[in-house]
Amino acid sequence: MAENKPENTVVEQPPQAPAPESKAAIGPGNKGKQKYGYWWGTGRRKTSVARVRLRPGSGKFLVNKRELDDYFHRDQDRKAALAALKLVQAEKSFDVFVNVRGGGITGQAGATLLGVARALRTYDENYIGALRDNGLLTRDPRMVERKKPGQAGARRRFQFSKR
Repeated sequence: MAENKPENTVVEQPPQAPAPESKAAIGPGNKGKQKYGYWWGTGRRKTSVARVRLRPGSGKFLVNKRELDDYFHRDQDRKAALAALKLVQAEKSFDVFVNVRGGGITGQAGATLLGVARALRTYDENYIGALRDNGLLTRDPRMVERKKPGQAGARRRFQFSKR
């Protein structure tokens, strides 16, 4: 007896999932490298966090979409934000875009300094020696001490009364 089989039967395959992106492009080992035409660096100081994007350009420096002089009013804060660029003589060679949140103005300037230094490090590894020798790649670990229960502050006690 002959079997009845259609001759041109196409067996449907289940749809294939798209191949996952390579982990090298998105993983933690690629942190700070060039992405979308920018070199990235993250800086922290006290409770401030600065996300810095760096690209070769004409020297534009924006902090939270404002000019550097409009955002940092004190001269020492402006100098801190520009310190890493001045050290490698690149103030007019890069456009810098900073998003900074948290803390106060001085803490934000310190976070910006560290973020710019880290972005420069990823841009060119020849800058590492100069940046490290001047302490610009070291995060300042000092934080505010917490308030303790039964006290007026971190160390200040309530006034003692003998009677």
